[in-house]
Amino acid sequence: MSTVVEKFLKYVSYDTKSDEESTTVPSTAGQMKLATELVKELKAMGLQEASVDNNGYVMATIPSNIEKAVPIIGFIAHMDTAPDISGKNINPKFIENYDGEDIILNKENDIVLSPKDFPELKNYIGKTLITTDGTTLLGADDKAGISEIMTMAEYLIENPHIPHGRIRIAFTPDEEVGRGADFFDVKKFDAEFAYTLDGGAIGELEYETFNAAVAKICVHGRNVHPGTAKGRMIHSSLIANEFMNSLPPNETPARTEGYEGFYHLININGEVEEAKLQYIIRDFNKERFEDRKAFIKNISDKLNNRYGNGTVEIEVKDQYFNMKEKIEPVKHIVDTAFLAMKEVGITPILVPFRGGTDGARLSFMGLPTPNIFAGGHNFHGKYEFIPTFAMEKAVEVLLKIVELYAVKSY
Repeated sequence: MSTVVEKFLKYVSYDTKSDEESTTVPSTAGQMKLATELVKELKAMGLQEASVDNNGYVMATIPSNIEKAVPIIGFIAHMDTAPDISGKNINPKFIENYDGEDIILNKENDIVLSPKDFPELKNYIGKTLITTDGTTLLGADDKAGISEIMTMAEYLIENPHIPHGRIRIAFTPDEEVGRGADFFDVKKFDAEFAYTLDGGAIGELEYETFNAAVAKICVHGRNVHPGTAKGRMIHSSLIANEFMNSLPPNETPARTEGYEGFYHLININGEVEEAKLQYIIRDFNKERFEDRKAFIKNISDKLNNRYGNGTVEIEVKDQYFNMKEKIEPVKHIVDTAFLAMKEVGITPILVPFRGGTDGARLSFMGLPTPNIFAGGHNFHGKYEFIPTFAMEKAVEVLLKIVELYAVKSY
């Protein structure tokens, strides 16, 4: 049996960066390569119904080994990594017995992982950390989750004396570009509820997510020679700048926390003739979320009144909603995960999830799906790291959840 760390190192070697502009499913070929490998491993372990469909969704079953009727539990993680930074040629570095000081990730480029910038590092003094080499992300979001689920599955198959009900496993593509649940077959998955293992520090447990939307803004200008531009030139990039400056400066990710929502500029590209902006809009409260969408559309209307109809085009599209309303009626799934953490020596931390997860959409598709920590930090960038013991503890939590549902009375 390979360890969770060994599995993690193998899976991060696959380049599974997703692509928002792609029209294929999955959006990149590397995801299907990893999916094929995972199915091969699941079959070799002895799981049943291990398969990958044409859209890259992996599913498998650990059959029940008890006569008692217990809920069918699902465990889910996503295969892709973030599209905004390289996931190719990942070269993980091991920092053993971390001393609490700066970690030089890349001496040549002066890339340093420092507790001055990331004070949570101090929580892991004496532990073994896996970091990047300062040139790519690490891929713990969410290959740590995949590794933990695979390790749990292998352990249960190799230890048949551990009682458990029917368990379903799924690995999804394209979560990072908001498409992870697009073709997820909830009926085929056939679980009563599920848990995603999708990032987060050890102990984190989330069943509240943002309401989320994406806004695409296109500004149309008119280019003429700057020497004769007075009254004629319409500079799209300057109008785009007006758009950006119309948003509240303190409502950005860098200035918000907890339940505070934000507007986040994720892309900008502009010249005189045309400028394009892309924002994500986030808020936990549904009413404030609707107000945010209306506000950003109102900015567009004002600029069109100033510069002429059609100068600014805006498209706002909902992505997912706060899953709290779908999970609260079956809150036992959160309570059980909370108890499981305590029983394996982890202090549970109930926090609102300030990010996206397949579970948000799956919950609205009829599969209530809170999120459990996978153990990593600083996702989507070169400062990403994960403590090895956090992955090991995540496996213990999954096994404990399975055990608790096997012994509960229904």
